[in-house]
Amino acid sequence: MFRLSEYMHQIVEPTPVRTRRGTGAVKPVVIWNLTRRCNLKCRHCYTVSADVDFPGELTHDQAMATLEDLGHFGIPALILSGGEPLDRKDLFEIAGRARSLVRMLALSTNGTRLHGETADKVAEIGFDYVGISIDGIGATNDWFRGVEGAFQSALRGVRECKSRGIKVGLRFTLTEGNHESLPDLLRLCDDEGVDKFYLSHLVYAGRGDKHRSEDAEHKRSRWAMDILMDRAWQGVSGGRPLDIVTGNNDADAVYFLEWVDRTFGPDTTAHVRDHLAAWGGNSSGLGVANIDTLGNVHPDTYWSDYTIGSVKTVPFSDLWTGADPMLARLRTRPRPLKGRCGACAFKDVCGGNTRIRALQLTGDPWAEDPACYLNDDEIGLAGAGGDRLAVTPFRGKRHDPAHRFA
Repeated sequence: MFRLSEYMHQIVEPTPVRTRRGTGAVKPVVIWNLTRRCNLKCRHCYTVSADVDFPGELTHDQAMATLEDLGHFGIPALILSGGEPLDRKDLFEIAGRARSLVRMLALSTNGTRLHGETADKVAEIGFDYVGISIDGIGATNDWFRGVEGAFQSALRGVRECKSRGIKVGLRFTLTEGNHESLPDLLRLCDDEGVDKFYLSHLVYAGRGDKHRSEDAEHKRSRWAMDILMDRAWQGVSGGRPLDIVTGNNDADAVYFLEWVDRTFGPDTTAHVRDHLAAWGGNSSGLGVANIDTLGNVHPDTYWSDYTIGSVKTVPFSDLWTGADPMLARLRTRPRPLKGRCGACAFKDVCGGNTRIRALQLTGDPWAEDPACYLNDDEIGLAGAGGDRLAVTPFRGKRHDPAHRFA
């Protein structure tokens, strides 16, 4: 996850760079898919969920034992997801215990059932954050999510969360079919007092792999990032606050760095790059982990074809600190990347981007990510092949970016 607003703040209020994380068994943010059951039929669903009960999901006792292990292991954050996690009958018992075990607890939901007593229970648990997925305005969202009326139900969920003082964010997956909704969704955030906006690039997993032809064109990804950077700058430079993050395309960080260079010059760029390098880009198998509905552990939520082990038989903490060969390679810096990713001058910033897309298209998890929308010059491959930001002076007219929003 690329925290755009956080790194924008480094321009306005610079802070010392954190000590770079190691490449060992970092205690990860865990995304836990509690159930595959879901009342929607989203075109990009990576779990291929449906409104039925699926066999083999963790029992209540298995889930609670896993939760205790996660708490004792000391994970920094737990995100309860699905399918639709509200469809799991013991969700609130799991969440209530999780609240006492982890520092940061989040709920990822489609929001269509987050009403009335259910919203009351979410507030009572004390979730730090509730992410509600909306993939367009009105009929666009309903087409994308496969159920008529889904938009209005999700919007009601947003409003019921806000009325109870719950921090809420919108989650939006960018595709060719819904990209025009992006400006309207940002306005919706402002109108409804939404705290956070998360733009996810499409990942080729589950139905997202089936519909990979609908992935946003490279020019569309750049357009979306331009809009998000404009809005994020407004938020950090005295305008309306909105925490903006993106996910599943770590090239976003390099594109942002180009914007910093054009707008503020080399000194600011060097400072921001140091922070981005400390973050390190893609964190699959290092700073993020997934437990699926069956209890299988994966390097991230999209790597369902690669299983490290099952919490039904081995505690998560043992699996994560074991000798799994894929985890070892994912934690290597730099990773053993090939093609444009291997030659890129910004591997320290991007971390090689999303490996599952390379795997799905080529069969090789270390091949170049086809969703990188940066050209060869921007990643230091053209001309002398050096780091363009480090060797090429800015030749355009500098300006105060605040003037862009006057």
